[in-house]
Amino acid sequence: MVDAALPIESGAPQLAGAVPSADRRQIVWSSVIGTTVEWYDFLIYGTASALVFNKLFFPSFDPLVGTVAAFGSYAVGFLARPLGGIIFGHFGDRLGRKAMLSLTIIIMGLGTFLIGCLPTYAQAGLLAPVMLVALRLVQGIGIGGEWGGAVLMVVETVPAERRGLFGSIVQLGYPLGVITSTGAFALTGLMPEADFLAWGWRLPFLGSLPLIVVGLFIRLRLHETPSFRRIKSRDAVARLPVLEILTAHPRTFATAVGLKLSEIAYVSVVTVFGIAYVTGQLGLPRSVILNGILVAAIIELFTLPAFGWLSDRYGRRSLFVAACLFSIAFAFPLFWLLGSRDPLVISLTVAVAVSFGQGIMFGTGAAWMSELFDARLRYSGASLGFQVGAALSGGFTPLICAALLGGSGGATWPISVYLVVLASVTLAAALIAPETARRPID
Repeated sequence: MVDAALPIESGAPQLAGAVPSADRRQIVWSSVIGTTVEWYDFLIYGTASALVFNKLFFPSFDPLVGTVAAFGSYAVGFLARPLGGIIFGHFGDRLGRKAMLSLTIIIMGLGTFLIGCLPTYAQAGLLAPVMLVALRLVQGIGIGGEWGGAVLMVVETVPAERRGLFGSIVQLGYPLGVITSTGAFALTGLMPEADFLAWGWRLPFLGSLPLIVVGLFIRLRLHETPSFRRIKSRDAVARLPVLEILTAHPRTFATAVGLKLSEIAYVSVVTVFGIAYVTGQLGLPRSVILNGILVAAIIELFTLPAFGWLSDRYGRRSLFVAACLFSIAFAFPLFWLLGSRDPLVISLTVAVAVSFGQGIMFGTGAAWMSELFDARLRYSGASLGFQVGAALSGGFTPLICAALLGGSGGATWPISVYLVVLASVTLAAALIAPETARRPID
């Protein structure tokens, strides 16, 4: 782990700065394009869970129970993400970052494409949801290995004083994935409802196939990172990196998990559970919430790099603390504003919640989570911390929120309390974690 005694100003550009600027630009934008493809594949499932799967794959239940079942299948993908982090983290720390990224985009893309080919419950009975859950597992394994490798390709290549900025640029793949996945469903949603449920919902999934080809072509052209090449040249490759992290660095691992909990819960509440809440509980057209999500994603294209840049200047911790305090303060007003039923108010509410409840931590967390671990353990440590946090919070959050809403007779205050608790846990993790901005990481 990074030496916590070093002051924030002590870092100097590290050996990664020797990489030619043209090569760095190629690595950064190649990572952005690749992560956009991966997030598109992963996120369209969340949108479909709220709009389609509860009707076509779990139709024998009443609407609320069907939604809970659909969100349960959504959670499976998050539960599989730590497995992907373990598998690809292990080989990424032993064989290199580049090879793992090529595999993850194939796994994710094929899983997504095959979902678009599935028969529905009416056509295949129980086999349909079983196959849906199996392919969601495949998606989860793919994204579990994707994030760590994509971030490390950049963080281990750029100068120390710019890791926050360039790490946040890689995170642009998420809002770009939101824009493309939500946009795809917004366009197919313009179809007549009967056509949309009959075959239109499949188009966003089938569209993953050409994206696989583009993303794979880009990733095969990348070079291995300087950090991994140095580890390889010193014959210092970890034999069992995950085991070493859990036994020798449990506090660092637990801190990384805690840093993820609030951010992923907030965005899951707003962009996944929020779709079902606004369309089902409030009875509004799906375009109202989808438009809000699109606006929020477009805003994040500008705010994510801004937060990453600010973290380079003022430190990772200060940005995280500010985000946690916002998340606590906005947990109750979030649902009060959604309950206004005003499309403009809903769009602005979603934009604010995503930008500050998720965007600050998401933009800053790429560099911080990577910097917590030594280079020889970094792929496994960053991936596992990120993905376990995502599984515990993001995977269960839509399911928990649906259950809380049903159990409280439609009241949203239990969901707000849930968000406050998770933000408090992340705040504690941020205060415990060492400040790593601008410090050498090798």
